[in-house]
Amino acid sequence: MQLTLKIAEGRITEARYRTRGCVASIACGSALTELLLGLTTAEAAALQREAIVSAVGGLPNESVHASHLALDALKAALKQLS
Repeated sequence: MQLTLKIAEGRITEARYRTRGCVASIACGSALTELLLGLTTAEAAALQREAIVSAVGGLPNESVHASHLALDALKAALKQLS
């Protein structure tokens, strides 16, 4: 998963993702982009996996990896900003 962020006035104003994978990965990427809008980078860095899982209405145990994938993409995107 790749995540691209646009920052204006210290807040995330746009978030886009690309992924190839299962339906859960697509759902988690989409949910992540919605959760990030309006957050500062510090608030985004504090985002927990449970928030993504909750935003998609829960995930079965075999699909929890998708939420980890989304958080890994977020960490990579934030790292490029610094």
